[in-house]
Amino acid sequence: MSTSPAAEAAKPQSVAAQAARRRTFAIISHPDAGKTTLTENLLLAGGAIRAAGAVRARGENRRTRSDWMKIERERGISVSASVMTFDHQGKMFNLLDTPGHEDFSEDTYRTLTAADAAVMVLDAAKGIEPQTLKLFEVCRLRDIPIVTFINKMDREAQDPFALLDEIASKLALDPAPLYWPAGSGGRFKGMVDLRRQQFIPFAKKGSDGSDDGHPAPVTLKGNSVAAFLDEAEQAEVEEGAMLVQEASKPFDPQAFLEGHMTPVFFGSALRHFGVDELLEGLGDYAPPPKAVKASKAGEAVAVEPGDKEVSGFVFKVQANMDPNHRDRIAFLRLTSGKFARGMKLKVQNTGKQLSVNAPVMFFASDRELAEEAYAGDVIGIPNHGVLRVGDSLSESGALRFAGLPNFAPEILQRVRVKDPLKAKHLARALTGLAEEGVTQLFRPTMGADFIVGAVGQLQFEVMADRLREEYQLDVLFEPSPWAEARWLIAEKADLEDFAGKHRSQMAVDIDDQPVFLAKSAWEIGYVSERFPKVRFERARERA
Repeated sequence: MSTSPAAEAAKPQSVAAQAARRRTFAIISHPDAGKTTLTENLLLAGGAIRAAGAVRARGENRRTRSDWMKIERERGISVSASVMTFDHQGKMFNLLDTPGHEDFSEDTYRTLTAADAAVMVLDAAKGIEPQTLKLFEVCRLRDIPIVTFINKMDREAQDPFALLDEIASKLALDPAPLYWPAGSGGRFKGMVDLRRQQFIPFAKKGSDGSDDGHPAPVTLKGNSVAAFLDEAEQAEVEEGAMLVQEASKPFDPQAFLEGHMTPVFFGSALRHFGVDELLEGLGDYAPPPKAVKASKAGEAVAVEPGDKEVSGFVFKVQANMDPNHRDRIAFLRLTSGKFARGMKLKVQNTGKQLSVNAPVMFFASDRELAEEAYAGDVIGIPNHGVLRVGDSLSESGALRFAGLPNFAPEILQRVRVKDPLKAKHLARALTGLAEEGVTQLFRPTMGADFIVGAVGQLQFEVMADRLREEYQLDVLFEPSPWAEARWLIAEKADLEDFAGKHRSQMAVDIDDQPVFLAKSAWEIGYVSERFPKVRFERARERA
């Protein structure tokens, strides 16, 4: 860890003060904007790792710490949310790395429920891309403040003013640059720190591939800057810095926390440039954990981070993080209290009590025992199917946080195992993956088929890969006759009447909730008109 012994000794001890030093943030981006590389380099900047393992071609030994699943390492993409914790300069950072691929938007949505802030990574050449826009909308729905990091400045990029205009017009956010770049691509020389009036030089790699890091900042108006910029370059960057400060609103931390403004950072994650500044900005401006809405005995309450009772919610379940042990870890975002190893917590919806004897803190797939944790921290609870996504845990078992939603899948396929003798084994494996939220599982009331629902095709490929690697099951996905799935909500008599008339299209999900399988969206509209007392829902709260 990077904190000094003196800082450790001076560490505040009250529950509220410990929570106040937490910074729990997610990283969101369109695929290939450099999110995983930025994650690596933030961990490097925070002193959590010694060398960043960039995403390279298949077969290279080094791999990124956050991309741990085999299919992720092979394809160089993130398909599973990772959690990484590190202590830096007196603050505890919990970094949530979300899947960049759009087929895994539901996993990303659930991860964002555990974040207090988000870093939006933009490719300097491409600006705001479709997936970035979707993820931004989720952040807005959840009132999550956004920090912007414009990446890949050492490659050819759009004009920085155009990028700021795009943020303002597409996201309806006021961009407030804290730094200003000097050129881009081959002309990229560094950036100006607009608050300190310093120039931060960027150093290219040597012709032999050597990397000696970047020179120390120098005063912008001093003689030292001439070592890095010629007169024309200096005049250009000074003019750009002056214009952007005149044209942009000054950075207002309160407007940022309220979701009206985004501080903008520039850099190159691959070259570890601008990353230290981003981490400093997160420490200074990202919010600590805040009060979370919950219900207790049917009444609405606000759970404060400094409250005495330990509480939290499960936002993710991951099986087989360690292939050598058939483990199942529930990711619990703590919302209040001081958690200590060995504590007993109750699951609100089942009343089951858990002795949490081996909680873990995460470093991607690596982990270590957590002796204590506070609001904002994410701990892993090993369990055998007791905990599921959306579960609320607390010492009393009386607190219930808003459940996490399941969304109606966009693709429905039949799944069967090539070896018929392994059919029972398949049922257990599919249920386990559905409980993780990898895909959704529907069991038709007639017939023995399993129907698997997903947002995109890549989810099926990941599922087949995991079934083969982790459960030794070779499966086939086949087209199903169904195109849409809707959860049904109605009085018992109305539901039974509807189910009796549509028996061949009825199914249940993993919580045994009734689901209607339709051949088209038109059919859902037609049937809902004929049965006005039955609601056909596109989303359902888990747990």
